[in-house]
Amino acid sequence: MPLRADVAALQSSVRQLKAQLDAVAPQVDPRLREQLAESDRRTAALAQRVEALTTTLTRLTARLDELAGRVEALSRQLRSAPGRPGSGAPAAPSVTAPAAPPPATAPPAAGGAPSPAAPPATASPPAVAPAPPVTPPPPVAVAPPPAPTPGARPGTGAPQPQDLYQAAYLDFSKGNYALAIAGFREFLRRYPDSDLADNAQYWIAEAHYSLARAHADAGRTDQTTQALQQAVQEFRKVVANYPRGDKAPTALYKEALALLELQQPALAQQRLQYLVDNFPQAEETLLAREKLAALKER
Repeated sequence: MPLRADVAALQSSVRQLKAQLDAVAPQVDPRLREQLAESDRRTAALAQRVEALTTTLTRLTARLDELAGRVEALSRQLRSAPGRPGSGAPAAPSVTAPAAPPPATAPPAAGGAPSPAAPPATASPPAVAPAPPVTPPPPVAVAPPPAPTPGARPGTGAPQPQDLYQAAYLDFSKGNYALAIAGFREFLRRYPDSDLADNAQYWIAEAHYSLARAHADAGRTDQTTQALQQAVQEFRKVVANYPRGDKAPTALYKEALALLELQQPALAQQRLQYLVDNFPQAEETLLAREKLAALKER
């Protein structure tokens, strides 16, 4: 019957479609997996770029803080410097009137007998009495500069906080991390109440973190672990000693990264959550939320 023929044709079509789907399915699934893997790679690359930009931004911020501190220090020095009344100019010499010339004598008369002295001409002005010497004003007393302390630059007096900070940061920027750590520690010892104290503590931690990366690149596993553990301690000091400082959010985020490298994801998650809860407006908070989401998916 025609109806049975139509049903048989439909069944045959269904079987053909199913066979085609079965043949296509193995090809579609790998493509989806490849696309997902490519998306994951791009996301990881973007996260690395954002992290690198964040590090660069923190370094630029520290540089701006350093320059601002130097400008402020120079302004204070200019405001506190004594005026220059011109004490370096030579004193005016005493002014005295020139001595009057001696009276003219008449030439000898003929015959060799001297003639009496001729009287002075009536048109000549009277002799001027010598003027009293002009006494120069007393010099203005200027306080002597303070005696230089050990380690001070010659001719600049005692070392300024921004000078020591700048020298340590220069060592850090050149990759001399051990010298940078020593310089920043000396800065904190001398100037614990400086506006740059939280920056100095942060760069100590960042130097240890950079040392850990250098050890990792060289394949020194034990030294890498030690440097990461030291970096975690130094980052925590930033938050503990300067909880409202500008470097606290960045220190929390970098501490979490170091903990992840130390295979401590639970503790890293706690630090990231602390960052999100206490610094919602910080730039690192967005990165912290992304890290938290990735850790929860594991």
